Amino acid sequence: MTSLGFERCCDEIVTQTDLLRSHVKNADMTASVPTCPGWNLGQLLRHLGGHHRWAETVVRTRATEPVPDDVLNDVSAYTDEDAAVLDPWLAEGAERLAETLREAGPDVPVWSPADEHATDRSPRFWARRATHETVVHRADAALAVGADYAVAEEVARDGLEEWLGFSTVPEAYEGVPGLLGPGHTLHFHAAGAAGEWLVDLTGEAPSWRHAHEKAAVAARGPITDLLLYVYNRPAPGVELIGDTALLELWRQSAGFWLEA
Repeated sequence: MTSLGFERCCDEIVTQTDLLRSHVKNADMTASVPTCPGWNLGQLLRHLGGHHRWAETVVRTRATEPVPDDVLNDVSAYTDEDAAVLDPWLAEGAERLAETLREAGPDVPVWSPADEHATDRSPRFWARRATHETVVHRADAALAVGADYAVAEEVARDGLEEWLGFSTVPEAYEGVPGLLGPGHTLHFHAAGAAGEWLVDLTGEAPSWRHAHEKAAVAARGPITDLLLYVYNRPAPGVELIGDTALLELWRQSAGFWLEA
């Protein structure tokens, strides 16, 4: 479930893409992206546009099994891109995805990487995933070109909660020594009224809830910085207090799906 809502996510896919396009307008597409080692700006945009097209194919075809994802994962050929070609291509992919999602509606059954755990097999999953994929890669682009970056509080909050959800599936904790155990709790505290979250690693599987509770380790800061922190992006506003080794172990294990 997403706190943003399905329609808002559809809107944000286009909005966030347009913001990214504004960051890289007139930029050198061969400039490196420090937060995505080995990629330049053109490859970053090809990856994101590929993600949008991959998701659109899944939803449009009502896929019931995995759809090949080479279009987003293999960007090795895109080392010398033309910005005049990439910009409309990126815009078209985002708009087409949002349109396809709306035509399908939030609830029709479609395949998703969440299938194994039955967490969400619907266009709702894809709308949320594409939103935050775009939000985070917009940060990558902004950092690469030195552009200002800001995210609406409710969007960043939902992005953090999506990550917390991913951290509870078996791939994120099974076979990770030292992750689960007595007293293993994490507290995220967003500045202002953005929210607080408690990740409980004391049981047989992780869980999370909205709570103001003491924990083994706390991460505090602006909500956008907290989102960037869990994605291993620069987050200078985040303050860490307590067992930072436990927090880092959780962050790395929860990010298993980034390599999928």
